[in-house]
Amino acid sequence: MRALLRSLALFSVVPVRLHDELTRDAAVAALRWLPLVGAGLGAVAGLPAAAVRHWAPHAGLLGAVLSVCLLVLLTRALHLDGLADTADGLGSRAPAARALEIMRASDIGPFGVLALVLVLLVDVSALAELPGGPWAPVGALALAAATGRVAVLAAAHRRVRSAHAAGFGAFVAGSVPTAVVAGEVVVLFAAALIAWRSGWVVAPAVALLVAVAFLAHVVRRLGGVTGDVFGALVELATAVTLVGLAFS
Repeated sequence: MRALLRSLALFSVVPVRLHDELTRDAAVAALRWLPLVGAGLGAVAGLPAAAVRHWAPHAGLLGAVLSVCLLVLLTRALHLDGLADTADGLGSRAPAARALEIMRASDIGPFGVLALVLVLLVDVSALAELPGGPWAPVGALALAAATGRVAVLAAAHRRVRSAHAAGFGAFVAGSVPTAVVAGEVVVLFAAALIAWRSGWVVAPAVALLVAVAFLAHVVRRLGGVTGDVFGALVELATAVTLVGLAFS
C-alpha cells in the first residue's frame, strides 16, 4: 500500500505526503504500480467526455478536449514535459552527450513544441472519433493510460541501461525483471478483453510494439534511458492506443 501511495505522490496530483526519503527500492516499488495509477487517472479523465456524449452528443470534440486537459492536469503534465525534452534531444541530431544536455535544459525547443502539439491533437481527435456508447471514453482513456505506463516498465527492464548516473530514471533503470513486465502485459490484455471488447486488445498490442521500437532507437541514439524518455514513452503509447481504438 505504501508503494501505491508513493506512486500516486510521484506521478499524479493526488495530495499524498510521505516524509521518508525516496530510495531506489522505494522508487522501483512505486514504478510497478504505475500502470494501475495510470488506469485510474485515465478513467477519471474520461468522465467529461462521457458526460458530454450523454448530455450533448453533438459536442463530442469539446468533451474530448476536456478529458485530455483533465488527464494532463491529473498527471501534472509530467509526461508531456518528458516528451518535449526527448523530442528536442533527438531532433537536435547532436552526439549523445550533447543531446542529453539539451534534454536536461529547462526550456523547450521547436521539436518539443511540435511533438506536444501533434500528440495532443492526435489524442483529442482519436478520443472524439471513438466508437461506442457514452462510457467508451472512460474505458479508452483508462486502457490507453495504462498501456503507456506498461511501456515504461519495459523501458526499465534489467537489460536497458540508464543514460545518466543520477535522477529518477537512473533510480529505476534496469530494475524490472522480465516476469514483472510479462505479468503486467498479461493483466493489461486481460482487462481489455474482459472489461471492454476483444477488438480493444489489438490497440495496446500495437502501441507496445511501437513503444519498444522507439525505445530501441533511443537506447541506440542516447546510450540508455532517462526520466524524460519514460515520459515520452507514456505519451507515445497512449496516443497510439487511442488511435487504434478510434479505428476499432
